[in-house]
Amino acid sequence: MAYPYNQHQQQYGAPPPNYGAAPPPQHGYQQQQGYGQQYRPTPPPPQSRPGPQAMTGPPPGADPQLYFWFQAVDTDKSGALTTEELQKALINGDWSPFNLETVRLMMNMFDTDNTGTITFSEFAGLWKYIEDWKRCFQTFDADKSGTINFQELKTALKSFGYNLSDNFINLLIKKYDKHGGTKNPTGRGDVSFDNFVQSCVTVKTLTDAFRRFDTDNDGWITINYEQFLELVVNNR
Repeated sequence: MAYPYNQHQQQYGAPPPNYGAAPPPQHGYQQQQGYGQQYRPTPPPPQSRPGPQAMTGPPPGADPQLYFWFQAVDTDKSGALTTEELQKALINGDWSPFNLETVRLMMNMFDTDNTGTITFSEFAGLWKYIEDWKRCFQTFDADKSGTINFQELKTALKSFGYNLSDNFINLLIKKYDKHGGTKNPTGRGDVSFDNFVQSCVTVKTLTDAFRRFDTDNDGWITINYEQFLELVVNNR
């Protein structure tokens, strides 16, 4: 059976621009209810406030509120966010933090200078990416539960061009259901916003890797052992 990968790929893991019917907010980064809700910590006490250099105003054209949040989670005042600091800035609609694996995935995508940290300009790009995914998530969360169930995930993946079997979609749900585990192997049968993004990006990156070997585009590939290892290592 041919592998039904998407014939019209979008930019690395990003939702298609026509998905996400919800209109963008009036102010790009204002506080709002829902998915990927931004972390808004209290300011540090006076004795721990950064010096004048760190407290300079936002760069020209930057959103002041987004810049404030960036500085608030930049706890070491280095001017760049580590993975742990970035995790503090990303919260699901149920107020749970993004899982660290999703944070690392986004860090790798937007750390354009390969420093292992995210500068403010990189953070602004990442934030726009999350806002796009949030509107996408809200579109497919048909019952407005704040999570994506089997049917909603199936609809989303099909809309992206991935005609995957029910067995594989169930595998994705089982893999990314944060309520699953050894004590509750069946989980709740749904995925949170951060895991929805991670599962969709994973499907796309693996599909792209498969297509590099599927040179005749027939949905079948023959690879040797080392090529298989290369495929796995490059997508971890």
